[in-house]
Amino acid sequence: MNGQEQPSGPDEPRVMCTVTDGTAHVELARPHARNAVDLSMCREIRDVFEEIDADDGIRVVLLSARGPAFCAGADLKERAGRDASWVRRRRLASFAAYEAIEQCRHPVVALVHGAVVGSGGEITLAADFAVGAESTTFRFPEPHWGTVGATQRLQRAIGKRRAKELLFTGRPMGSAEALDLGIVSRLVPDDLLAGTGADIAGTIAKAPALAMALTKRAVDLGGETDLDRGIRIEMAAVEQCLSDGGWRDGVDRFADRSGKSGTNDVEER
Repeated sequence: MNGQEQPSGPDEPRVMCTVTDGTAHVELARPHARNAVDLSMCREIRDVFEEIDADDGIRVVLLSARGPAFCAGADLKERAGRDASWVRRRRLASFAAYEAIEQCRHPVVALVHGAVVGSGGEITLAADFAVGAESTTFRFPEPHWGTVGATQRLQRAIGKRRAKELLFTGRPMGSAEALDLGIVSRLVPDDLLAGTGADIAGTIAKAPALAMALTKRAVDLGGETDLDRGIRIEMAAVEQCLSDGGWRDGVDRFADRSGKSGTNDVEER
């Protein structure tokens, strides 16, 4: 993983990753281009998240961006002079990047600020959830660029009719509306975004790694089926936790905390 400093030229890394105390800090690092997504960035996102997925020492991922904007969308400049075959391959590369984020077995939290346009929204929605700075605005203008995009994750997050309205009009959406629709889970003042992300990462990292990974998988798989099959998915995850034996640590911690507080409050099933 790359831990270099600010990139200074077009051939420098577009995505930076450092790992500290089990937290992978992934940054989009094209601030001079407002973190517009080009082919190189797509490939780097995929590669970085595949490395993170394979690293057992990582417990949580914070996905953020350098500069005044989280992501200004696709870099349309790179399409100049290209043929349809190249554009098709470029789009497949972007799908692979988003999928690598989404399929990562570790929890991924996006920290978004400033402009989040097109591909930036796809990256946000590929994370498990997002925390937004109050300055954040979203826009999905793909049809107005003469292309098609954000038609799948967006509607699954906010519903078909709302997704159509945002795509058809390309209008900007403020952070309060994004919170209301569930695109972001929390809003914080801009200067508190990084600290809030660190607090969330610390909380997630305290949980047993297996239980957290299985919880993520159960939610994701359960969302693709009916309730009955979803319960079976959860029970399979429970059985895996029981086989591992780590669940006893949680019981011991709860018993110790209850003993110190003098209460018998039940916090879990």
